[in-house]
Amino acid sequence: MDRQREDMQFLDLFGIYQESYKIIFNFRRTFSKITLAFILPLSLIFLANIAVSDSLSSERAAFWLVEFVYLTFLLVFSVLSASAVVYTVASVLTGCDVTFGKVMRVVPMVSKRLVVTFLCAFLSIFLYNVVLVPIILWIVTINHFDISAIVFLLALVILYVVGLVYLTVVCQLAGVVSVLEDIKGIKAMTKSRNLMQGKMWIAIVILLMLNFALLGIRALFESQVVHAGLFGFVGRLAFGFLCLLMLSGVFLFAIVIETVIYFVCKSYHHENIDKLSLSDHHDEVCQVEFVPVIKVNDDQLEKFDV
Repeated sequence: MDRQREDMQFLDLFGIYQESYKIIFNFRRTFSKITLAFILPLSLIFLANIAVSDSLSSERAAFWLVEFVYLTFLLVFSVLSASAVVYTVASVLTGCDVTFGKVMRVVPMVSKRLVVTFLCAFLSIFLYNVVLVPIILWIVTINHFDISAIVFLLALVILYVVGLVYLTVVCQLAGVVSVLEDIKGIKAMTKSRNLMQGKMWIAIVILLMLNFALLGIRALFESQVVHAGLFGFVGRLAFGFLCLLMLSGVFLFAIVIETVIYFVCKSYHHENIDKLSLSDHHDEVCQVEFVPVIKVNDDQLEKFDV
């Protein structure tokens, strides 16, 4: 890219969006193939689960079976999508040539690390909710509310929301860390938390905007497709296809932005972000093109023989 990587620390909210758009547009052929291979199926699984879960909500056994299958496929395609997109963006920003073939060779190398990190992130968010949500619900069920109880409840809800947003942002960047560095799980989450110091508010605002976009698409899909909207069968198909395209675009843009934020944070902390700072699998793919060939003459060979 034409922007010096050392200057990425100065990117603001608009600059991160602009940089992400430029990466997608300039390498749209590779990103289109990644979208068709991984992100489009991920979006289809996401929307299909909304429709199926709504129809099976009264049948507990079938509902939980569908949820288990859904979460399994969601994890698989989330890992594949994140691995492919993060590697592509990192290759662009570090000046390494990238093709869809190279992406497909790298994805298996990082998938195991990313699965571990995703599971740790899921467990962290699950435990966070298990601890705090029952406390909030218990306070709500108290029959006699006074001013102090209301203030305490309000403060607890605010702290819960702030903590959940913070934990979600850390978990999302931890996925990028696991792809680009040889760490996983809790270590990746710790590295993510340290990296975002100084750039947390930008990451939080971007996360909220992307989540609002996802909620909007979900609401449109539920109102016009799942619950038979105002336009009949043809209209439901059209809205379903529109939601699929929009969701795929949001998923792609979200992963690209997360990767750009990673490089912004690395630059902000003055950490090395060139090819040598990436994990070994990047070196294996890129070394052939970037390591200079050293020519050794006959005299040098004789010295080595001695």
